[in-house]
Order: sequence, then structure tokens, then C-alpha cells
Amino acid sequence: MELRQLRYFVTVVEEGGFTRAAERLHLTQPGLSAQIKQLERALGQQLLDRGPRTVTPTAVGAAVLEHARAALAAADRIEATVQEFTGLLRGHVRLGVISGAAGEEFDVAAVLAGFHTDHPAVGISLTEDTADAMLAALDRGDLDIALVGLTGAALAPTVGVETVLETPLVAAVAADAPPGPGEHAGTIPLRALREHRLICLPPGTGLRGVFERACAAAGFTPDIAFEAAAPPLLLRLAAHGLGTAVVPGLTPAEATAAGVRALDLVDPPLRGRLALVWRTDHTGNPAARALLGQLRLALAPAH
Repeated sequence: MELRQLRYFVTVVEEGGFTRAAERLHLTQPGLSAQIKQLERALGQQLLDRGPRTVTPTAVGAAVLEHARAALAAADRIEATVQEFTGLLRGHVRLGVISGAAGEEFDVAAVLAGFHTDHPAVGISLTEDTADAMLAALDRGDLDIALVGLTGAALAPTVGVETVLETPLVAAVAADAPPGPGEHAGTIPLRALREHRLICLPPGTGLRGVFERACAAAGFTPDIAFEAAAPPLLLRLAAHGLGTAVVPGLTPAEATAAGVRALDLVDPPLRGRLALVWRTDHTGNPAARALLGQLRLALAPAH
């Protein structure tokens, strides 16, 4: 019994006949038939009922079919594992990142360039979208890996998560704005934002999800006056007095340069998390596993 004979047997069953199976395998029909007969002789059992129109597995063949598929899958995994160690990776990886994440702090382009140099036979797709959209794509199998902002919603148990950045959320107001209700010593309670016109990231983003969940827990719906995908634009809107921007934490120098005053959110303090996510139950793509390893190394938080 040979592995290729098991592959031939599975293909005949899947195609329901020798003619289509031979075309799929690029073999002659007599040659394929001879290989299946050799397999049956080796096992001492007839595996296929050869009807005038269709070919179906016998009771023994149906039992063997499951094990044949498992053996072929194991052989494929062995080959893929060897390819990982020899640098002969092939295939395609689909990566998603949230808008604005692939900047200087997270140089995803540099990681992809290095990966392509090491594995030129692997195709890579890169898309930008919101966290909610990419988590849904990951669940559907349309993405292999994503760099997302977590919203605070529970993730499926089949999703692996590794946090690469944690940041507090702050409220940013125009630098020359008078102190507002609740503002004290550079802080503002979350409930005080009930009275503010707010400037936020769009729905579906991680920070927006964290903020809206906290507002709901505090018993109010935030008044969102402006939305933009880029935090620098949120800050510019706030600097012009158009509202209070809810943004990732700012250093004093960053706040001064943007023309805003950053207020730490308290009661409760809020934090956003940027994370790599992937499906733990889809392990058949060695190229995706290899790229995930490169991203985890490159984006690991400094200690």
C-alpha cells in the first residue's frame, strides 16, 4: 500500500468515477484503475463498487476512506512542517490591520518586506478595516491574522490573542478652553462627559467600543458630534474648540504640539488594547503561522 494509491482512492470516491478522477489526477483511466486494483489486492478487500454510471465505496471502502483522508492530511502536515524548517514556504497569508496602525510605531510594512525576502513564494494580502469588521472576517476564515483594537467584547474561544500595546484613554480639549464641569487637576470623571459634545473614532473601532461600553455601564449615551478614523484629526477638531476628543493617551509634549489639554479619564479609568489575533483552530496554513511568529517578535512590547 502506497500513499499515492490512497490519494487515488480518495479522488475516485470524491469524483464518483474513474474518468473524472483520472482527469483531475492527470492520469490515464486504465492506469488509475490498475493502481486502485493494486491497493485492493494489498488490503485483501474490494473498496469500490464499480457501477455502469457511478463508482461508490463498499462498506469496507467507506470505513477505509476516513483513515485514508486522515493519512493524507498527516502527510501534508509533515511536508508543510519540513518546508517551514527549510524556508520553502508556499501559500498565501491574509493580514488585516486597523486604520492608522501600520505607522512608524508598528512598522508592519517592514515586517512584511522581511518576510517576503525570507519566503518569496508566499503571497501576502493586506487590508485595513475596523476591529469589528476584521474580527468578523477572521471568524469567517477570510483573514488569517489581524492587528486590531479590542472593544472589550468577549472573543470566541477559538481566537488567539496577544496584546502588543495598552494605552489609557484621555479626554482632549482645546488648550485655551476654560475648565469644564468635573475637571480637576488634569482629570475628569467619565460621567462628566455626559454634558460634552464628543469627538471619537468611528463605530467598530476598539477604542470606540471600550468607550461606549463604559458609558453604557455609567448609564448614559455619549453625544458624538464628530467622527474620524485618525486620532490626529480628532485632536485638530478638539484644538479648534469643536468638542472633547476621546483619544489614546498623550504625553505633555504631544498635547502641547496638538494645541490641546489632555485630561485623564477617571471613575473609571479606561484603557485600550491593540492586539494580534488569529484563529487557533485553523492550523493548516504554515505560512500564516510563520508570519504570525514574525509579527509577534516584531511587535512585542518592550520591557
